Amino acid sequence: MEKPNTTYPKLLVEKARRYQDRVAMREKYKGIWQEISWKTYLERVSHFSLGLLELGMQAGNHAAILGENCPEWVFADIAIQSLRGVSVGIYPTNSEEQVKYIINHSESRFVVVGDQEQADKILAIKDDLPLLKKIVVIDMKGMRYYEDPIIISFRDVETMGRKAHRQNPHKFETLVAQTKPEDVAFIIYTSGTTGPPKGCMIPHQNHIYNIYGMNDIFQFSDQDSVVSYLPLCHILERGVSVCIPLIAGYTVNFAESIDTVQENIREISPTFFAAVPRILEKMHSAVNIKLQDTTRFKRFMFRFWEPVGKRVAEYRMAKKRILWLWWLLYGLAYLCIFRTLRDKMGLLTCRLLMSGGAPIAPEILTFFHSLGVYAIEMWALTESCGGGTGPHHEIKPGSVGQPIHSIRLQLAEDGEILIHEDSAFSGYYRDPDATNEVLKNGWLHTGDVGCYDEDGHLYIIDRKKDIIITSGGKNISPSEIENKMKCSPYIKEAIVLGDRRKFLSALIQLEYDNVGNWAQNHKIPYTNYKSLARNPAVYELIKQEVDKVNETLARVETVKKFLILEKELDQDDEELTATQKVKRKVIAERFCKEIEKIYASG
Repeated sequence: MEKPNTTYPKLLVEKARRYQDRVAMREKYKGIWQEISWKTYLERVSHFSLGLLELGMQAGNHAAILGENCPEWVFADIAIQSLRGVSVGIYPTNSEEQVKYIINHSESRFVVVGDQEQADKILAIKDDLPLLKKIVVIDMKGMRYYEDPIIISFRDVETMGRKAHRQNPHKFETLVAQTKPEDVAFIIYTSGTTGPPKGCMIPHQNHIYNIYGMNDIFQFSDQDSVVSYLPLCHILERGVSVCIPLIAGYTVNFAESIDTVQENIREISPTFFAAVPRILEKMHSAVNIKLQDTTRFKRFMFRFWEPVGKRVAEYRMAKKRILWLWWLLYGLAYLCIFRTLRDKMGLLTCRLLMSGGAPIAPEILTFFHSLGVYAIEMWALTESCGGGTGPHHEIKPGSVGQPIHSIRLQLAEDGEILIHEDSAFSGYYRDPDATNEVLKNGWLHTGDVGCYDEDGHLYIIDRKKDIIITSGGKNISPSEIENKMKCSPYIKEAIVLGDRRKFLSALIQLEYDNVGNWAQNHKIPYTNYKSLARNPAVYELIKQEVDKVNETLARVETVKKFLILEKELDQDDEELTATQKVKRKVIAERFCKEIEKIYASG
């Protein structure tokens, strides 16, 4: 497959000319979904881009974007790229120190922020940002009396650009024409599970190339629609909400907030839904809890039809012809229970559900298939420019499919997955040593260990650094055990331990709302998370869930002891990344006394 000779700004110009007044985006404002056409999309990008030019931004400059998902985030992203600049996304949940590190490390000269809260973060660290020229604020609400000259509103930048456009109507087109496929489009900072975040430089050409490769699986068209709710600075959401629409031409709908995502999904009923495992685990957990709280008849109906759904899911995943009797039974099950569940989850018109970003338990994907939702698991990295693997035909539980057509993949002698550098990132920004560690002899060393089955399906065993080697010399993948535990509606997080130990143990975080609901139903008093975690009845509840998982595992893989954490893991305490991945190193250090207590008692 030949590499594309284009850039994202060029794709925007092309799509705006083709689609004109068709809807490119929707955003909910004061309870009403406001539509933005492709023509308006291009106009606002061009005006903001020319405005940045007036403020002094030049080719090669870096500009950061710090805010929640919204159309202006996307406008700023493409506008920066249109000047042959590099955009740098920052998680809106990041602390001042984390924000300062990324802005300084990326050498960003401009920062686009969402609102007053984010502007205050930058103002608090402004004196430590020597390269910073301007803070551009999207929503100026509450900032009327801010007099710092470094602040300018997003609208004012657009006004400057609009004036520049009137003076030179072809200036923006000239700038876009100068963008090159090999240019770095954006820098995505890793979540920092093993140390300070590293800036992955993503070139237009390789990222677009991998999207073409993935589209063999996705089959996107301009009739599709998605809901944007994951952070836009993550490569998964950046692809789904910014990049792929510029290739496929579908509509992006911006959720009001993370708290209203489920409601927004029901309103939009997207045709494609992308999620990290934690989101899907939560949706699965919510169904189980609601079933417990519903009438006996509804519980009976679900339990009665559930085996039919699972049986048909097996046929579908294996791409086998479904026998007419099973079709008939499934039709009744769908009418009785599954259609209602899909509707309440906002997945009634969803033709494809994709999980990525971390391993997911096969049971979760099977659950969605039983509802009639075609759910797949894909594997990729930021460093691979989002390119990796996915199921081309049949879906095997636990497998992430086969390599997409745009990448060359092979396994090293120790099982580490290697991807050829032709479709990988350009390296870590300002970190040649780290770049040389992962890009060796023309191959990207992913750090993930995998294996193939006889049909060429890839199975991810675990992160190379996370594999547990017991004192008996047995290699064990903790993520597989953890994912099985997180299928429980009462377990939010599980961290399996046991490296160089005689047996496996686990630290468990409760799913507070669900366990709290269970406690109320069983008339067990509690005041907060800590009191729940210390309750003997809750311990027995979790023990039952752990025992269920142990029954599915080999003896050496079973969790012999566990400890319920007395606090919830928190990103602010640097125990979780912005994408809710556990920082194992931090957990090991922070809970070292608890871990030693587990093993000291034998």
